Formats: sequence, C-alpha cells, structure tokens
Amino acid sequence: MPEPNTWVDLVSTLDEYRPVKGLRVAVQEYGVSNLDLLEALKQRGAEVFQVPIYRWALPEDLGPLRQALDRVIAGDVQVLLITNAAQVDHVMQVLGKDGKVEPFRAALKKMVVASIGPTASERLRHHDWPVDLEPPHPKMGVLVKEASEQVHTILHSKIS
Repeated sequence: MPEPNTWVDLVSTLDEYRPVKGLRVAVQEYGVSNLDLLEALKQRGAEVFQVPIYRWALPEDLGPLRQALDRVIAGDVQVLLITNAAQVDHVMQVLGKDGKVEPFRAALKKMVVASIGPTASERLRHHDWPVDLEPPHPKMGVLVKEASEQVHTILHSKIS
C-alpha cells in the first residue's frame, strides 16, 4: 500500500482486496482510538476488537504546557511542529479550560504550522488550525528538513 497509509487508504485497500464482512478484525491502537476507522470497519460488517498498546494522557503538571501556549499567543513562537493528532486534542483541551482557544487560533495565523502527515493534518483542520506544511513522507526527519527549508517563505507569505 502506498504512503502515507491513512485509515481511508487502509479501508479502500481492504474493500478492493480483502472485504471484511463477517470477519473478526483486531485494530492495534497507538495512543488514541481512530473512531472513523472503527466505524468504517463496522459498517462493512466486521466484528472489531480494539487492542490499545498505550494511551496518550496529559501530564499531571500542565505548567510547562501552559507557558508554551502563552508564548505562542504572545507571538514569541514562529514555528509549531505537530507530530501526532493527540497533541492537538490535548492542546485544545487545555486552551478550552483556560478560555484561550480563539487567541491561540489567531496566533497560529501569524506563524508556520507544520504537520507530520495526513492523520495529524486532519486533526488540525478539525480544530480549525492551519496546515502550512505537510512533508511528502510522514517522518520526523523529513518534517524538520522541510520546515527548515520552507519556514522563511511561508512566514513571508503570511506577513505580506
């Protein structure tokens, strides 16, 4: 299956090569459940079993995260690299508690938001965040390389 192997690609490939109707399907989960994938499999007649490997959780001490978010809102940060969808959900949870969602979204319009790949980008868009950059391959090294090469051009276009 070609990269980036999103849940949509997975379901499409299963539809074409191995329909899941009447099958028991185990879905190994990394950090958070992909409810869209689970529902798509169930709609196709699969009996789905979730196998969580670990769960993403907020730290007990939210102080450092809140400080970082305040720096973004203050305009002190020019680039934000998002490496997974759970990060976005957690940031939105903290911003919501603090009543800072809109100032944060406004700050994002003045900076570069780079997403590691389609799954993270989908989550960003769900929360009305911009996606200024998504590398051709969803790998950390490629994300950092692409961001470093394109940050000045993207920032310039946002300022102009």
